[in-house]
Amino acid sequence: MLTNKELKTIKTREDVINVARKKGIKLKKYLWNLEYEKQLVELQAELVNLQQWIAKNNKRVAIIFEGRDAAGKGGAIKRFVEHLNPRSMRVVALNKPTDVEKGQWYFRRYIKELPNPGEIVFFDRSWYNRAVVEPVMGFCTDKQYKQYMLQVPEFEHMLYEDGVTVIKFWFSISKDEQLKRFNERLKNPLKRWKFSPIDKKGQELWDKYSKYKELMFTKTHTDFCPWIIVKTNDKRTARLESMRYVLSLFEYDGKGKSNTTLLQDPNVIARYYRHLNQIDY
Repeated sequence: MLTNKELKTIKTREDVINVARKKGIKLKKYLWNLEYEKQLVELQAELVNLQQWIAKNNKRVAIIFEGRDAAGKGGAIKRFVEHLNPRSMRVVALNKPTDVEKGQWYFRRYIKELPNPGEIVFFDRSWYNRAVVEPVMGFCTDKQYKQYMLQVPEFEHMLYEDGVTVIKFWFSISKDEQLKRFNERLKNPLKRWKFSPIDKKGQELWDKYSKYKELMFTKTHTDFCPWIIVKTNDKRTARLESMRYVLSLFEYDGKGKSNTTLLQDPNVIARYYRHLNQIDY
C-alpha cells in the first residue's frame, strides 16, 4: 500500500513506477500495460502519416483480417482505424450473401467494396470465407469451392496488376485460447452478441478448420499477394506487430518520426511457408 504522503508525490506514470520499485511492488503487468499504450499511440501516429500519404498519392490499399473466430480481428481493426480520417478509410464486414448475391459471381459483392484512389479499406473477413468457413460449415458445394480456389489467385493477380495493394493477415491463436475467449464473451454482456452457434462449432470442428486453412495457404499464398501469419495468443502484441508490418511496406512522408521501431518481431510476424510453426493446428 502507498501512504498519503507517497500518493501526493505522484504526478506521472514514471512517479508511480519509481515509488512502486522502492517499495518492492511487482509491476510487470502494469509496466507492460504502460508500454503497450505508449507503443500503440506511436504506431497510430505513424498510421495517420501513412493514410495522408496514401490519400495524397491516390494509392489503393486493402487490408484483409482473417483467422478463426475470436482470433482478435475486430479488435485489431478497431486500433488500426481509431485515429484515421473516416473520409479516406472504410471498414467492410459483410453479412451473409442475399439470394440475389448467391446467384452472382462470388467475387462481385467484394469488388464493389475495393478501395478507391487514396483510400484504405479494412476487411473484417473477406472473400476468403469461401476458402475455410463455407466448406467447413457446408455453406457452399464442393464444385463452388473448387472453382473458387482456382479463381482466387487470378483475381488477386488482376488486383495486383491494376495497382491495388492487398495485405492478407491470418491471426493464429491456440484452441485453448479460443475457448477462453469464447467463455469471456459469454460472461460479458457487452460482448455476448459476438458469440454465435457457429463459434461453438469452431471448437468442435477445429481439425476440419485446420485442414481447409492449410489448403487455403497452399493454393493462395503467392509472391504478389502473400499470407502474413500473426502467431500469438496475446491480443495486444498481435495489434502492435500487425501495425508494424503494414507500416514497413510503404515509404510514406514522415516515416519513423514517432521514434518507435517499425521492425516486426519475427517470432510473431512471418510469411506463410509449409513448415512454419503455427499455433492453431
